[in-house]
Amino acid sequence: MYSLSQVRRALDAPSLIPEEFNRLAYRRLNRWSYNEEGVDLFEEDWDNLLILDACRHDMFCERNDLPGRTESRISRGSGTWEFLQANFAERDLTDTVYVTASPMLHRNKSELNTSLHAVVNVWQEDGWDDDLRTVMPETLGEYAREAAERYPNKRLIVHYLQPHYPFIGPTGREHFDIDTLAIWAEKRAGNLDIPDEYFVKGTEESLDIVLDHVSELLDDLEGRTVVTADHGQAFGERAFPLPIRMYGHPLGSYLDELVRVPWHVYDNGPRREITKEEPVATEDVDHDVVEDRLKQLGYV
Repeated sequence: MYSLSQVRRALDAPSLIPEEFNRLAYRRLNRWSYNEEGVDLFEEDWDNLLILDACRHDMFCERNDLPGRTESRISRGSGTWEFLQANFAERDLTDTVYVTASPMLHRNKSELNTSLHAVVNVWQEDGWDDDLRTVMPETLGEYAREAAERYPNKRLIVHYLQPHYPFIGPTGREHFDIDTLAIWAEKRAGNLDIPDEYFVKGTEESLDIVLDHVSELLDDLEGRTVVTADHGQAFGERAFPLPIRMYGHPLGSYLDELVRVPWHVYDNGPRREITKEEPVATEDVDHDVVEDRLKQLGYV
């Protein structure tokens, strides 16, 4: 069933209806609630997992000069919520600390019912950049270093927001209005007169910036570090089964550009012994703050 707000949105932007048809057709054809061809993150071999939000594998390969080796994996989701639901839901992850710039896990924590040892919500007031309306990668890196030192016997997940919108490079600042929130939905609906190349360039610049900070963090984290993404990004590729142009990363759309993600492996020193412990209490956050952050990131 669809909510009243979803019905109104479809009526306001009828061009989004074929996109929803494709999503339903793909899931029903395969009888999937998520992309079951994707990997289970926690069955993979890593001590530190650095997640780049909305990073395509091909773009990563073109711009990456990190030490280590680059492979690819298939994600279980084409959006962050689907990725979290497919990998985190109903799991005992008390050997893992999640340092995140994204409010998505906190917003859905009761539905996910995940037991992590600790969650560091960097998107709260101290970590949020009010001008660019995001968490900058250097800020997240500092919190990640503190978590690695505080929890030496835990797996560490560091979830960056870049290269996800808002774009933090010069193209993003020059050509995108920070007050235009749901840019991908607006683009798919034909409401934004911004050429495709600006979306690509904005993403590339944000990726370059975050990779510079990832490079610095790699030297500070011991053990096996994997740099990956929760999902990719579409810049006008044709969808299936209706061949409409796809932009952004709508849920349930398993184009290769949306689910093929980088898997870059770097070994730095000895592997650490990972142990489970009871969860650490996480400070609660006002609901309005969570919703405001998600709106500024384009989730409306």
